[in-house]
Amino acid sequence: MAFLQAFPDMERATFGARGPTMGLPSMKSLLNRMGNPHRGIPTIHVAGSKGKGSTSTFIASMLKAAGQEVALYTSPHLHEYTERIAFDLQAVSEERFAQGVAEIKENVEAERDSGNSTISTFGILTALFFHLVKTSAKPVQWQIVETGLGGRYDVTNVFETKTAAVITPISLEHVEILGSTQTEIAANKAGIVVPHCLTVLAAQKDAGARTAVGRRCHEANSELIDVGKRYKVKPVSQDLTGQTFIMEGSGINFELRINLLGAHQINNAATAVATVLGLRQRGELEIEDEAIVRGLATATIAGRLEILSQGTEGTEGPVIVADGAHNHESAAALAQALKTVFNKKSCIFVIGVNTDKNISAIWKELAAMSKLVVTTKSSNPRSMNPSQIGDLLNVFELDRPEVCVTESVPEAIDKALAAAQSDDLICITGSLYVVAEAREYLLKNEKAKASAGTFCK
Repeated sequence: MAFLQAFPDMERATFGARGPTMGLPSMKSLLNRMGNPHRGIPTIHVAGSKGKGSTSTFIASMLKAAGQEVALYTSPHLHEYTERIAFDLQAVSEERFAQGVAEIKENVEAERDSGNSTISTFGILTALFFHLVKTSAKPVQWQIVETGLGGRYDVTNVFETKTAAVITPISLEHVEILGSTQTEIAANKAGIVVPHCLTVLAAQKDAGARTAVGRRCHEANSELIDVGKRYKVKPVSQDLTGQTFIMEGSGINFELRINLLGAHQINNAATAVATVLGLRQRGELEIEDEAIVRGLATATIAGRLEILSQGTEGTEGPVIVADGAHNHESAAALAQALKTVFNKKSCIFVIGVNTDKNISAIWKELAAMSKLVVTTKSSNPRSMNPSQIGDLLNVFELDRPEVCVTESVPEAIDKALAAAQSDDLICITGSLYVVAEAREYLLKNEKAKASAGTFCK
């Protein structure tokens, strides 16, 4: 990969470790050296604990449906670094990615030579995104930027002005960095709000989070759209291909469909729609209702409650679903979806997490559904030891799970398939890194796909 070839001193994790912690002043210094390529383009900045990538993609898809040229920056990626940078929802080509890396390398090295030793993988990728947007053959009309960690001090928070700040649901995460309560974390996320921008706040469970964001909007004289208060959102129907919901309020009454599964994705879609409607009302975006409906209906995001296998043609086999739930609230949403979407009371879990995740909190939400759990690890060096995961799961005294320990994702999938009946559900979760390797094994390896259809004849 061109990125690691250009910067060989970066950590060589398969999916890219963050590297050293990079401060916001360092990021601004690097961008200044590059001519501040992030400036001059209408920007939608998205922060939050959950749903950032989905919300960002929904917004981008609606803007694209309206005929806008859109650049999207999200993280992490599933398979390749190029996935993090998309133009009109298509990942940047490997050739342009490599060319861009070569074009900014001199500036990165000069910044390091000046004494800035905290330049991180994420920081370089962020700078690369801004450079590719600024030098795009087609002028970009909107850039949608997802934060990495936090908000106020995140290295993406480099804008003096921006069109909109979007804050998705807040939960307890990275408490050693962001704060020990949801209110403190929300205050950190609200650091992306700048004077006079539109702020859109997703429906929140914690009243303190809403208060913290409202306080920041008051300080910045920013218009606040509280989605949970302004709109009523009601699910209508769902099947394995997607779900339909009604959204009404502020003069609109839409029936909308999305391809993504899970009630939480309806909330993400509603936040995205509220953002687009808010920009339209302010006169900053021209978009017809039809483009909103069509944009939502065509958005796709891999690794989020994604069905990877339903057996093969002519045979029955277990349904295999993958979701990168990596904290307790995401796991709770996953458990609810498994019950309602797939109508399952129990399933076989394949689970692997990174060492910075609270596996006990995740498992607390999933334990009651476990028929068998297969612990595993991805190739990322930060992966938790599968035996350690098993030990932590066994502290649950209530119905201790049957645990099978494996050392790789393909091995874990094979173990799960061997134990499954044709009507079972296999759920792969805990980490997007694990989900990525599962996708590669099941979708790209034809031999594995054939096995998935014949294991349970």
